[in-house]
Amino acid sequence: MKRKLFGTDGVRGKANSHPMTAELALRLGAAAGRYFRRDGSRAHRVVIGKDTRLSGYMFENALTAGFTSTGMNVFLLGPVPTPAVGLLTPSMRADVGVMISASHNPAEDNGIKFFGPDGFKLSDEAEVEIERLLTEGVELAQSHNIGRAKRIDDGRFRYNERVKGAFPRGLSLQGLKVVIDCANGAAYRTAPEVLWELGAEVIEIGTSPNGLNINEKCGSTHVDTAASAVVAHGADVGICLDGDADRVMILDETGAVADGDQLMGLMAKSWADQGKLTGGALVATVMSNLGLERFLDDQGLRLERTSVGDRYVVERMRAGGYNLGGEQSGHIVMTDFATTGDGLLAGLQFLAAMVETGKKASELTRVFEPFPQLLKNVRYSDGQSPLEDGNVARAIADAEAKLNGNGRLLIRKSGTEPLIRVMAESVDEAVLNATVDSVVDAVQAATL
Repeated sequence: MKRKLFGTDGVRGKANSHPMTAELALRLGAAAGRYFRRDGSRAHRVVIGKDTRLSGYMFENALTAGFTSTGMNVFLLGPVPTPAVGLLTPSMRADVGVMISASHNPAEDNGIKFFGPDGFKLSDEAEVEIERLLTEGVELAQSHNIGRAKRIDDGRFRYNERVKGAFPRGLSLQGLKVVIDCANGAAYRTAPEVLWELGAEVIEIGTSPNGLNINEKCGSTHVDTAASAVVAHGADVGICLDGDADRVMILDETGAVADGDQLMGLMAKSWADQGKLTGGALVATVMSNLGLERFLDDQGLRLERTSVGDRYVVERMRAGGYNLGGEQSGHIVMTDFATTGDGLLAGLQFLAAMVETGKKASELTRVFEPFPQLLKNVRYSDGQSPLEDGNVARAIADAEAKLNGNGRLLIRKSGTEPLIRVMAESVDEAVLNATVDSVVDAVQAATL
């Protein structure tokens, strides 16, 4: 059985439209509750966090109803970063954790992600089983066994202390001026608090959520506002988080952006030099730049590639015993400290490197020369399968021949939106543009 409801990062869509309706969230909560209460022999717990979207109230209540209907006791964390849910699920001895968020998507979207009792995201097999239970229906708890729900007021403070504990002892951010852009999202209180408590002079952006402005012209996918603030305030560095704070982009003192690949390259070399990088490898997805792979080769390190999605990165890390991985988009996973991508934690690692080396951000954000890379998206309608079209297949084959081993071509469906993503890399930018455009034209023709 294949997953139909779950994508690469939980269930996601436009709020109040299928599949992101209150009715489905209630049923999904009941199905997940039954899955994690299979023995039925004791009280079970679930922790639920959310970002700052208006629809979060609706889904929080619907999921609570579903979980309590199967006898699960619910602990509501309120707005916290996604990695806080991964941390607090095992810390509070919960059987399952839930984050209500659509990450970097606009405010009208929302999503539901699940974490197992170990704080890691669920496997494909577990999601398939939850979908089966949702389809077939679940046995509800007897009336005297219905679960209870309560608010947990100190969830973010527990997370703050864990994040600060990962910052090297003896170091301080005293003297550093840091712009922090929280995308009007889940870290709007957490990130400024942590940076200030570690000694930084903090300039806040995106810390006034109103339910509708999450990721709006701010955050890791819209860095221009933060870049302007870095220059205007003469800041040493900028840290841009996304709506649920599991990804990060770093800005140097000129406002120039460094993506996840550059940050992972810096950390991999630094950790390897300190003897802290396990397995001699960095785990990243097929989207990471070929320049990163060549850089690691020069350092005597390996790049282990996975499918797109930080959960697949984590699965490979756990299977191979690696402790550093992530995505070009800014998910940085450090399993010595966290169970999932953590933008604030990764940002602090970069700040620690600045303090330890005494170097400017611009000296640390260009550890390798990236291959020219181009990504274009083609939207398609429900029921369409453009990648199965014969003309598309021929266009892809022709494009691969043009690259002739001097680049890469990657065609994939988005796991969160109805998009075909066409990405290529090449040392020759003319070939790069022609390659991507030929495939995009074929895919667009197949959607007409």
